[in-house]
Amino acid sequence: MKLLLFLLLAQHDTFRIQLQKPLDELRRIADASTPPPQPANLRAPDLVNLKSLSPSIHFDIRYATTNNFMGAALYDKPAAYLQRPAAQALLAVHNGLAHQGLGLLIHDAYRPWRVTKMFWDATPQAQRNFVADPEKGSKHNRGCAVDLTLYDLKTGQPIVMPSGFDEFSERAYPTYKGGTKKQRRYRDLLRKAMESNGFTVNEDEWWHFDYKDWQLYPVLNISFDELEAR
Repeated sequence: MKLLLFLLLAQHDTFRIQLQKPLDELRRIADASTPPPQPANLRAPDLVNLKSLSPSIHFDIRYATTNNFMGAALYDKPAAYLQRPAAQALLAVHNGLAHQGLGLLIHDAYRPWRVTKMFWDATPQAQRNFVADPEKGSKHNRGCAVDLTLYDLKTGQPIVMPSGFDEFSERAYPTYKGGTKKQRRYRDLLRKAMESNGFTVNEDEWWHFDYKDWQLYPVLNISFDELEAR
């Protein structure tokens, strides 16, 4: 069994956790819960639809599908939003990478708090370093975090990295020394491009980047339908 799991991960198949509660129960708990209290002096949200930035930014919003670590669709639509300064910085990253024949492939950005609550309650204790504590709220909930990778502008294919997206293993660490030299080079190239534009990589996930002013924004639980209606 361990050998089979290793082989699956080596091929970058989708990582899955053992849900700690049934999915319907996770949804009920999240819907009945409320986000943590927020200070009154935070910036008003100004969330930008990332699909409006550039036609050459690609999207694979995993949480709108069953192709994710929960094995269930958690978003009602494949949407991606960031606070305006973070969105503008992301566009600068994308435009800069184009000179190297690369573009950005977005997996996730703003995340309603209720989904963060579901992640936490579903994840085994030993793997919770890969999910945010809902009592604090995540940077995704503030519209200041983005999960992404690179793709080849010529082929349209994603670049192979040392781990797959949302793989809860040491291979996901941005400092992981394994994988191939080429995989590490692309991973580090992405990190350099993002950090040059105001983002910081998550210590456990090479694909997760937080924008510098995240603490100035409130934790949000706004649905994508509500955002589209604004």
